[in-house]
Amino acid sequence: MNPMSVDRDEPSSLSSFSTNHPLEQFVLLAKGAKGFACAELIKQVLEAPGVHVFGELLEMPNIKELETGPYATHYKTLNLFAYGTYKEYLENKSEYLELTPVQCKKLQHLTIATLATQEKCIPYSVLLKELDIKNVRDLEDLIIEAIYADIIHGKLDQECKRVEVDVALGRDARLEDASGIADVLADWCNACEAVLSSVDRHIQRANLHKQKALRHQQGIEQEISYIKKTLKTQAENDESGAGGGSESHSAPKKSSGKSKTPRNASKFWHKNT
Repeated sequence: MNPMSVDRDEPSSLSSFSTNHPLEQFVLLAKGAKGFACAELIKQVLEAPGVHVFGELLEMPNIKELETGPYATHYKTLNLFAYGTYKEYLENKSEYLELTPVQCKKLQHLTIATLATQEKCIPYSVLLKELDIKNVRDLEDLIIEAIYADIIHGKLDQECKRVEVDVALGRDARLEDASGIADVLADWCNACEAVLSSVDRHIQRANLHKQKALRHQQGIEQEISYIKKTLKTQAENDESGAGGGSESHSAPKKSSGKSKTPRNASKFWHKNT
């Protein structure tokens, strides 16, 4: 079976999340919320459709205050959705809020995004384990939902039992991840410079070949021109030589002084003596 591509009818772009995402309204609400209100706001943002990044909300002073108070579980849960995975939730359920089905599915989607940043072809076996899903049918349904939610763009390869990811949503990054991100960007810059250097070398080599080909072409054109001139000169010489030879070999004209026998010469007899 060929890989199954999931296309949306209307155009969408993962880059739109950077400018138009519904997290802004929760950030504004967090400015005036305290304690219990902030805790309830966290529950709402975890349920809200289309909200998949939470770093800006985590940086709000009123939200940070929950980290060591009676609502620390709410803060840890928000932190989990920002940086963690569904497997981490399953391993430490007591440290987090009890998630609703909608929240579980969102965390599973975010986990797929995290896996997609690690490898572009994710085997079903890895996804089944990381997402705690028992059968492939449910897994494929979840992946299709993630594609329609703009978490990832890609296709299902049902024959090879894997997901081929073209692009994935960028999740929040921890401060301690900055050095690793910088290293990745530095490697990318070095790779770009290497590619540019290789392109420059190929351009120089192509220009040399072009100049060599032009010189060769010019040499051929000059030789052709020389041959044409030589042939033209030879043809003119042949024509002039042929004209002089025809005059020298023409038949001589009859001499005008040649004696003619008189018309009545036979009528005269000479007498013998």
